[in-house]
Amino acid sequence: MAERRVVVVVYPGAMALDITGPIEVFDTANRLLAPAAAPYRIDLVSAEAPLVRTSSGVSVAASPLQEGQGAIDTLLVPGGWSLGDALRDRALVSWIGEAAARSRRVASVCGGSFLLAEAGLLDGRRATTHWAYSEAMAGRYPDVTVDAEPIFVWDGPYVTSAGVSTGIDMALALVEADHGAALALETARFLVLFLKRHGGQPQFSAVLDAQLADHPPIRTAQEWILENLHHPLPVADIARRANMSVRNFARVFRREVGTTPGQYVERTRIARARELLETTDLSMSQIAGRCGFGAPETFCRSFGRTLGLTPKEYRHRFQTVSPSGLIDRHHETERTPA
Repeated sequence: MAERRVVVVVYPGAMALDITGPIEVFDTANRLLAPAAAPYRIDLVSAEAPLVRTSSGVSVAASPLQEGQGAIDTLLVPGGWSLGDALRDRALVSWIGEAAARSRRVASVCGGSFLLAEAGLLDGRRATTHWAYSEAMAGRYPDVTVDAEPIFVWDGPYVTSAGVSTGIDMALALVEADHGAALALETARFLVLFLKRHGGQPQFSAVLDAQLADHPPIRTAQEWILENLHHPLPVADIARRANMSVRNFARVFRREVGTTPGQYVERTRIARARELLETTDLSMSQIAGRCGFGAPETFCRSFGRTLGLTPKEYRHRFQTVSPSGLIDRHHETERTPA
C-alpha cells in the first residue's frame, strides 16, 4: 500500500510542539494502523539542515529542502516566535508556495498560517491562527477571512490551526479523514488526550472558561453555582450568596469574570453537559436535569447554539468511553444515544 508522505518544513525559532505534536499523532496512528492501510511517512526538511534549533532550544534533525521535492500528501508548516524572520525569508515563503502546489493538502499550526497567507495560498479562504495574533493577521492579509474562534479551520485543501496544542487536534482530524474516526479516537486515547476536539470548538477550553475569580464574594457565588447547577439559578439568589445587591453583584461579576451572571450560568451548564456526554451513557433527559436545563429541548437548543453541534453529535464524536472501555477500530458502528 502506498505511503502518505507528510513533509514538515522547519526553520530556526519554530516552536517545537508545533512540529512534534502533529508528527507524534501520525507516528502513533502508524503503530495502530491495520496492516493493509497506508502508513504516514514523515520527512522534516529545512534550509538549515541537518540540525535546526527551535524556540525552546531543542534541535530537530532535518533533511535539506531539496529532499522535499516530489509529490506530497500533507505539507505541514509550524509557527514560532521567530515568525517575523521567517516571513522576511523570501526563499522560504517561495518554497512553501511551490511545495503547496505539489501537495494534496496543506496544514499549518499557530503562526504557520501567516506563512501560508504570505505565499498567497489563503486568499479568498477562511483561516484561523492563535487568538493573540488574529487581528494582526486580518490586518496584514485582508483577502483572508480570519476566524479567531475555532481551534482549526478546514477550507478546501488548506487546514489552519489556532496554536500549539491545537496542532494535535488538527492532526487527529487529518487521521480521521484518511483512516476513519475509530483510528483517530484510538490514537487520541493512546496519547492520553482528554478528548478529541472538533475544529468548531472555541480556542478556550471549558476548563479555562470555568476558572474562579479572585474576588472572594464572586468566587463564593461561582462555587455555589457549580454545586447547584441542577437547580434554577436566578441572579437574585446568586447575589444573595455573595451578600450583595443584584445590581452591584451583576456589575462586579461582569468586571471580575468578563461575562454576565446569566451567561456564566449557561456556559457552566454547557461545560458540565459536555463532561457528562464525554464520560457517561446518561440519556439526554438525565443530562438536562443534572445540568439544570429543565427540559431536553431547552438543553439541545442551548447546546447547539453554543457549540454548533447537537448533544448526540457531540457524544458520538467525543465520548471517551464505550461499554467495554475499548474502541474497536475495525468494527466501528454508529451509535445513537438515547
